[in-house]
Amino acid sequence: MKMNIGLSEKNRKTVSAALAQLLADEVALYIATRGAHWNVVGPNFGPLHSFFESQYEALDDILDDVAERMRALGAPAPASVGAYAKAKSIDDGAGNEAGAAKMIESLLKAHEAIIRNLRKYADLADDAEDSASEDFLVSLIEQHEKMAWMLRAHLQ
Repeated sequence: MKMNIGLSEKNRKTVSAALAQLLADEVALYIATRGAHWNVVGPNFGPLHSFFESQYEALDDILDDVAERMRALGAPAPASVGAYAKAKSIDDGAGNEAGAAKMIESLLKAHEAIIRNLRKYADLADDAEDSASEDFLVSLIEQHEKMAWMLRAHLQ
């Protein structure tokens, strides 16, 4: 059935492509955060284990929201490890880092990269006259900035 939501097919496809890229990066960050949760060791194990858990739980919600935004625009959400691995632009290996500080630093870099991309995607959605996607992406900037701040605080 043809969609009639006030956005051209071209604009929906443009925004959906950005959301697909975002979803791949969010999955990579989720995996990196899970890995840090599983592999952190040391005297701060308990608090960091719980901290990483709170972050990957927040990322899980973001994954679902991004995929559902794609579906609302009529696009399929990528749904395979291969698709995500091919499309991701951030490192998902934070859980392989030696030491908690390196894990945190790696996760922080990934969040900051996603934040920079989100700003571009929000501008793209604005150019495509998709205010709902723009608002959604701006809300994700705020969420990632908060998670980045919490990670940064551990390094100071």
